[in-house]
Amino acid sequence: MNLILLEDRDFISPDRVRLQNDRCRHIIRVLGAKPGDTLVCGKKNAKMGTGLILAIDRHSIDMQVRLDQAPPPPLPLTLVLALPRPKMLKRILQNLASLGVKEIYLINSRRVEKSFWGSGVLSESDIQRHLDLGLCQARDTLMPRVHLKRFFSPFVKEELPELSKNKKKILAHPKAQTSCSVGVTSDTVLVIGPEGGFIDLEVQTLVDKGFEPMTIGVRILRVETAVTALISRLFT
Repeated sequence: MNLILLEDRDFISPDRVRLQNDRCRHIIRVLGAKPGDTLVCGKKNAKMGTGLILAIDRHSIDMQVRLDQAPPPPLPLTLVLALPRPKMLKRILQNLASLGVKEIYLINSRRVEKSFWGSGVLSESDIQRHLDLGLCQARDTLMPRVHLKRFFSPFVKEELPELSKNKKKILAHPKAQTSCSVGVTSDTVLVIGPEGGFIDLEVQTLVDKGFEPMTIGVRILRVETAVTALISRLFT
Protein backbone atom coordinates (compact mmCIF):
# COMPACT_ATOMS: atom_id res chain seq x y z
CA MET A 1 0.00 0.00 0.00
CA ASN A 2 1.87 3.07 -1.29
CA LEU A 3 -0.90 5.50 -0.32
CA ILE A 4 -3.48 5.55 2.47
CA LEU A 5 -6.78 6.30 0.73
CA LEU A 6 -9.08 8.44 2.85
CA GLU A 7 -12.83 8.96 2.67
CA ASP A 8 -15.18 11.58 4.10
CA ARG A 9 -16.18 9.28 6.96
CA ASP A 10 -12.56 9.12 8.17
CA PHE A 11 -12.38 12.83 9.01
CA ILE A 12 -13.05 13.80 12.63
CA SER A 13 -12.02 17.40 11.93
CA PRO A 14 -10.86 19.28 8.80
CA ASP A 15 -7.25 18.13 9.24
CA ARG A 16 -7.56 14.98 11.35
CA VAL A 17 -8.63 11.45 10.48
CA ARG A 18 -9.27 8.28 12.44
CA LEU A 19 -8.60 5.02 10.62
CA GLN A 20 -9.93 1.61 11.59
CA ASN A 21 -10.26 -1.93 10.21
CA ASP A 22 -8.06 -3.07 7.30
CA ARG A 23 -6.12 0.16 6.82
CA CYS A 24 -5.34 0.33 10.51
CA ARG A 25 -4.11 -3.27 10.57
CA HIS A 26 -2.00 -2.72 7.45
CA ILE A 27 -0.33 0.37 8.87
CA ILE A 28 0.49 -1.40 12.12
CA ARG A 29 1.39 -4.91 10.92
CA VAL A 30 2.79 -4.35 7.44
CA LEU A 31 4.21 -0.83 7.53
CA GLY A 32 5.22 -1.10 11.18
CA ALA A 33 4.36 2.56 11.68
CA LYS A 34 4.38 4.31 15.05
CA PRO A 35 3.40 7.72 16.44
CA GLY A 36 5.49 10.45 14.84
CA ASP A 37 5.80 8.65 11.49
CA THR A 38 4.54 10.30 8.31
CA LEU A 39 2.63 8.39 5.63
CA VAL A 40 1.54 9.30 2.11
CA CYS A 41 -2.22 9.93 2.11
CA GLY A 42 -4.90 11.10 -0.25
CA LYS A 43 -8.61 11.80 -0.09
CA LYS A 44 -10.73 9.90 -2.59
CA ASN A 45 -11.47 12.12 -5.62
CA ALA A 46 -9.50 14.95 -4.05
CA LYS A 47 -5.92 15.95 -3.23
CA MET A 48 -2.98 13.98 -1.89
CA GLY A 49 -0.41 14.78 0.77
CA THR A 50 0.88 13.42 4.05
CA GLY A 51 -0.47 12.13 7.33
CA LEU A 52 1.37 12.47 10.63
CA ILE A 53 0.50 9.66 13.05
CA LEU A 54 -0.61 11.15 16.36
CA ALA A 55 -1.83 8.07 18.20
CA ILE A 56 -2.14 4.32 17.68
CA ASP A 57 -4.03 1.67 19.61
CA ARG A 58 -5.18 -1.84 18.70
CA HIS A 59 -8.29 -0.65 16.89
CA SER A 60 -7.61 2.81 15.46
CA ILE A 61 -5.04 5.30 14.26
CA ASP A 62 -5.34 9.08 14.51
CA MET A 63 -3.46 11.19 11.98
CA GLN A 64 -3.09 14.85 11.22
CA VAL A 65 -3.25 15.26 7.45
CA ARG A 66 -2.05 17.89 5.02
CA LEU A 67 -3.51 17.38 1.56
CA ASP A 68 -2.02 19.91 -0.86
CA GLN A 69 -0.89 17.93 -3.91
CA ALA A 70 -2.79 17.16 -7.10
CA PRO A 71 -3.14 13.47 -8.05
CA PRO A 72 -1.50 12.18 -11.24
CA PRO A 73 -3.29 13.20 -14.46
CA PRO A 74 -5.66 10.54 -15.86
CA LEU A 75 -5.09 8.90 -19.22
CA PRO A 76 -7.20 10.34 -22.05
CA LEU A 77 -8.78 6.91 -22.48
CA THR A 78 -12.18 5.29 -22.30
CA LEU A 79 -11.87 1.50 -22.18
CA VAL A 80 -14.65 -0.73 -23.49
CA LEU A 81 -13.94 -4.29 -22.42
CA ALA A 82 -15.89 -7.49 -23.01
CA LEU A 83 -16.56 -8.89 -19.53
CA PRO A 84 -13.68 -11.25 -18.61
CA ARG A 85 -13.63 -14.14 -16.18
CA PRO A 86 -14.27 -13.00 -12.59
CA LYS A 87 -10.80 -13.90 -11.29
CA MET A 88 -9.23 -12.08 -14.21
CA LEU A 89 -11.52 -9.08 -13.77
CA LYS A 90 -10.21 -8.50 -10.23
CA ARG A 91 -6.65 -8.10 -11.49
CA ILE A 92 -7.72 -6.06 -14.50
CA LEU A 93 -9.63 -3.55 -12.37
CA GLN A 94 -6.63 -3.08 -10.11
CA ASN A 95 -4.31 -2.63 -13.09
CA LEU A 96 -6.63 -0.16 -14.82
CA ALA A 97 -6.87 1.96 -11.68
CA SER A 98 -3.08 1.89 -11.33
CA LEU A 99 -2.58 2.92 -14.96
CA GLY A 100 -4.88 5.93 -14.68
CA VAL A 101 -7.89 4.75 -16.69
CA LYS A 102 -10.98 6.55 -15.39
CA GLU A 103 -13.81 5.39 -17.66
CA ILE A 104 -14.42 1.65 -17.97
CA TYR A 105 -17.33 -0.01 -19.77
CA LEU A 106 -17.81 -3.76 -19.25
CA ILE A 107 -19.92 -5.13 -22.09
CA ASN A 108 -21.40 -8.38 -23.28
CA SER A 109 -20.31 -10.41 -26.30
CA ARG A 110 -21.25 -13.72 -27.86
CA ARG A 111 -18.19 -15.35 -26.26
CA VAL A 112 -18.81 -13.94 -22.77
CA GLU A 113 -20.27 -16.69 -20.58
CA LYS A 114 -23.66 -15.76 -19.13
CA SER A 115 -22.56 -16.89 -15.68
CA PHE A 116 -19.97 -14.09 -15.56
CA TRP A 117 -22.75 -11.53 -15.17
CA GLY A 118 -23.89 -13.20 -11.95
CA SER A 119 -20.48 -13.02 -10.31
CA GLY A 120 -20.13 -11.26 -6.97
CA VAL A 121 -17.10 -9.45 -8.40
CA LEU A 122 -19.57 -7.17 -10.19
CA SER A 123 -21.10 -5.98 -6.93
CA GLU A 124 -20.48 -2.31 -6.22
CA SER A 125 -18.50 -3.12 -3.08
CA ASP A 126 -16.19 -5.62 -4.82
CA ILE A 127 -15.54 -3.32 -7.77
CA GLN A 128 -14.79 -0.50 -5.33
CA ARG A 129 -12.37 -2.65 -3.34
CA HIS A 130 -10.28 -3.62 -6.35
CA LEU A 131 -10.22 -0.08 -7.71
CA ASP A 132 -9.10 1.15 -4.29
CA LEU A 133 -6.21 -1.33 -4.31
CA GLY A 134 -5.11 -0.08 -7.72
CA LEU A 135 -5.22 3.55 -6.63
CA CYS A 136 -3.23 2.83 -3.47
CA GLN A 137 -0.61 0.98 -5.51
CA ALA A 138 -0.12 3.87 -7.95
CA ARG A 139 -0.55 6.75 -5.47
CA ASP A 140 -3.66 8.13 -7.11
CA THR A 141 -6.95 9.35 -5.65
CA LEU A 142 -9.23 9.81 -8.68
CA MET A 143 -11.69 6.93 -8.67
CA PRO A 144 -12.45 5.25 -12.03
CA ARG A 145 -16.08 4.85 -13.04
CA VAL A 146 -17.24 1.38 -14.09
CA HIS A 147 -20.34 0.97 -16.27
CA LEU A 148 -22.00 -2.42 -16.78
CA LYS A 149 -23.63 -2.96 -20.20
CA ARG A 150 -25.24 -6.40 -20.57
CA PHE A 151 -26.51 -6.00 -24.14
CA PHE A 152 -23.98 -5.64 -26.95
CA SER A 153 -26.07 -4.27 -29.81
CA PRO A 154 -27.95 -1.48 -27.97
CA PHE A 155 -24.72 -0.28 -26.39
CA VAL A 156 -22.62 -0.34 -29.57
CA LYS A 157 -25.31 1.08 -31.82
CA GLU A 158 -26.85 3.67 -29.49
CA GLU A 159 -24.43 4.64 -26.70
CA LEU A 160 -20.96 4.03 -28.11
CA PRO A 161 -21.26 6.53 -31.01
CA GLU A 162 -22.02 9.33 -28.57
CA LEU A 163 -19.29 8.54 -26.03
CA SER A 164 -16.71 8.12 -28.81
CA LYS A 165 -17.69 11.27 -30.69
CA ASN A 166 -14.64 13.31 -31.78
CA LYS A 167 -12.28 10.73 -30.25
CA LYS A 168 -9.79 8.30 -31.72
CA LYS A 169 -11.53 4.93 -32.10
CA ILE A 170 -9.51 1.72 -31.82
CA LEU A 171 -10.66 -1.89 -31.90
CA ALA A 172 -8.03 -4.33 -30.63
CA HIS A 173 -8.24 -7.28 -33.00
CA PRO A 174 -5.57 -9.97 -33.51
CA LYS A 175 -6.49 -10.43 -37.20
CA ALA A 176 -6.09 -6.74 -38.04
CA GLN A 177 -3.52 -5.62 -40.60
CA THR A 178 -2.76 -2.25 -38.98
CA SER A 179 -0.31 -2.03 -36.08
CA CYS A 180 -1.53 -0.35 -32.94
CA SER A 181 -0.75 3.36 -32.61
CA VAL A 182 2.06 4.55 -30.33
CA GLY A 183 2.36 7.73 -28.31
CA VAL A 184 -1.27 8.78 -28.55
CA THR A 185 -2.13 12.10 -26.87
CA SER A 186 -5.71 12.63 -28.05
CA ASP A 187 -8.86 11.33 -26.34
CA THR A 188 -9.24 7.68 -27.28
CA VAL A 189 -11.83 4.93 -27.00
CA LEU A 190 -10.27 1.46 -26.98
CA VAL A 191 -12.43 -1.64 -27.42
CA ILE A 192 -11.06 -5.05 -26.36
CA GLY A 193 -12.90 -8.32 -26.86
CA PRO A 194 -13.21 -11.48 -24.75
CA GLU A 195 -11.00 -14.56 -24.73
CA GLY A 196 -11.25 -15.83 -28.29
CA GLY A 197 -12.10 -12.36 -29.60
CA PHE A 198 -15.29 -10.81 -30.92
CA ILE A 199 -17.22 -12.82 -33.49
CA ASP A 200 -17.15 -11.48 -37.07
CA LEU A 201 -20.57 -9.84 -36.80
CA GLU A 202 -19.52 -7.94 -33.68
CA VAL A 203 -16.31 -6.81 -35.34
CA GLN A 204 -18.23 -5.53 -38.34
CA THR A 205 -20.70 -3.71 -36.12
CA LEU A 206 -17.83 -1.89 -34.40
CA VAL A 207 -16.14 -1.11 -37.71
CA ASP A 208 -19.42 0.33 -38.99
CA LYS A 209 -19.34 2.70 -36.00
CA GLY A 210 -15.94 4.02 -37.01
CA PHE A 211 -13.60 1.79 -35.00
CA GLU A 212 -10.33 0.87 -36.69
CA PRO A 213 -9.06 -2.67 -36.06
CA MET A 214 -5.47 -2.71 -34.81
CA THR A 215 -3.08 -5.37 -33.60
CA ILE A 216 -0.03 -5.48 -31.33
CA GLY A 217 1.54 -8.45 -33.09
CA VAL A 218 1.20 -12.11 -34.00
CA ARG A 219 1.09 -13.41 -30.43
CA ILE A 220 -2.34 -14.12 -28.97
CA LEU A 221 -2.42 -12.75 -25.42
CA ARG A 222 -4.71 -13.32 -22.49
CA VAL A 223 -7.10 -10.44 -21.97
CA GLU A 224 -5.42 -9.21 -18.77
CA THR A 225 -2.05 -9.14 -20.56
CA ALA A 226 -3.48 -7.55 -23.69
CA VAL A 227 -5.16 -4.77 -21.71
CA THR A 228 -1.92 -3.68 -20.07
CA ALA A 229 0.14 -4.13 -23.26
CA LEU A 230 -2.27 -2.08 -25.38
CA ILE A 231 -2.53 0.79 -22.91
CA SER A 232 1.24 0.88 -22.45
CA ARG A 233 1.78 0.94 -26.20
CA LEU A 234 -0.82 3.61 -26.87
CA PHE A 235 0.31 6.02 -24.20
CA THR A 236 4.08 5.43 -24.06
